[in-house]
Amino acid sequence: MTDTAPKTEPRLTSLSHGGGCGCKIAPGVLERILSDTVVPLVPKDLMVGIATADDAAVWRLNDGQALVATTDFFMPIVDDARDFGRIAATNALSDVYAMGGRPILALAIVGMPIKVLSEATIGAILKGGAEVCAAAGIPVAGGHTIDSAEPIYGLVALGLVHPDRVKTNAGARPGDVLVLGKRIGVGILSGALKKGQLPPFAEAELIASVTQLNTPGADLGEIAAVHAMTDVTGFGLGGHGLEMARGSGCDIEICWAAVPRLPGVMEAAAEGHLTGASGRNWASYGAGIDLPADLGDLDRGILTDPQTSGGLLVACAPEALGEVLATFRRHGFDHAAAVGRVLGESATPRLRIV
Repeated sequence: MTDTAPKTEPRLTSLSHGGGCGCKIAPGVLERILSDTVVPLVPKDLMVGIATADDAAVWRLNDGQALVATTDFFMPIVDDARDFGRIAATNALSDVYAMGGRPILALAIVGMPIKVLSEATIGAILKGGAEVCAAAGIPVAGGHTIDSAEPIYGLVALGLVHPDRVKTNAGARPGDVLVLGKRIGVGILSGALKKGQLPPFAEAELIASVTQLNTPGADLGEIAAVHAMTDVTGFGLGGHGLEMARGSGCDIEICWAAVPRLPGVMEAAAEGHLTGASGRNWASYGAGIDLPADLGDLDRGILTDPQTSGGLLVACAPEALGEVLATFRRHGFDHAAAVGRVLGESATPRLRIV
């Protein structure tokens, strides 16, 4: 087959109006879109559906197995084709891990401007995704491709979990400790990268973070004292933290000083790289978040910064904190940290930043 793409290709990020999980439809808009949809059938074996905006659907197969099913895809967050594929695949598999599951296979979702990008570039994207799946021990068993105006890549990801060990974002209990597995600031740094204004050291840290599989999730699923889990992605730490609070029916408190951040995030934010998605997240979730009076606009922007392939947010009993942190360390997550706690039950749950 002859490759008809031009010899000089545009940067991948120049072909997308947004990148990574910052492409998500704003939460408030999505809620309005879905409000008039037909109430779905809820079979008895559907253990997790759309009720609490969780990371994946879970279907009970039998007494010992449940199927975890999810999909995720987006436009380029970086210009390197292989890295784009790796990041998108890592992000998609994260939803399986966030439910306490172990991936079993993936299907590729591919939309590419075939007259703009070379076959070699498109192949490198798919190769990057396949490499991540291989690292997770699963095959890319099929997929679907279309010719699209913007590059799109992602996966349908399937996994298995014991029905008694499913972790949702709705199980946090009063007194639990919150642990965050990765540093935040991905959206801000990727914005700086897209404009060619991200220092090489910060770019290296960014890529290392967003291509690190959230494999601790499967082991955390085995710990009974882990009561809730989600991954922090497009709605930012603020949005996903509030979703956990609402799903669990409890107020949640996060100590802002304890939240780990990628290097260069505050500097990039100060240079004007806060994303539009951050503002949309605040517009959707801000009414449910209490901020200290001295928290400035830049910090608020970081709180709601969309995270592509972000870290796991775990709620566990205090006595399990050591085991949870040790599990993260065993998988190479050196920046995992306790960042907050679950407060009392509430009829109108809120996220408090202190």
